[in-house]
Amino acid sequence: MSVYKVIDIIGTSPDSWEKAAAAAVEMASKTLSDLRVAEVKDLDLQIENGRILNYRVKLAVSFKYHEEM
Repeated sequence: MSVYKVIDIIGTSPDSWEKAAAAAVEMASKTLSDLRVAEVKDLDLQIENGRILNYRVKLAVSFKYHEEM
């Protein structure tokens, strides 16, 4: 039997939503173990003076829950 926890994270990139998602997963994997699934919840853009500054992706990320010993 397994239990998974789900959290929301946001990644950003000046290049694309794909790179924003990859950045979020890469950073999360540095502190969370057993990442399983990332679901895209939202896509948005940060705009300044009519130009796109950043692509932003909000992800629901699941990872295996381990009891503290």
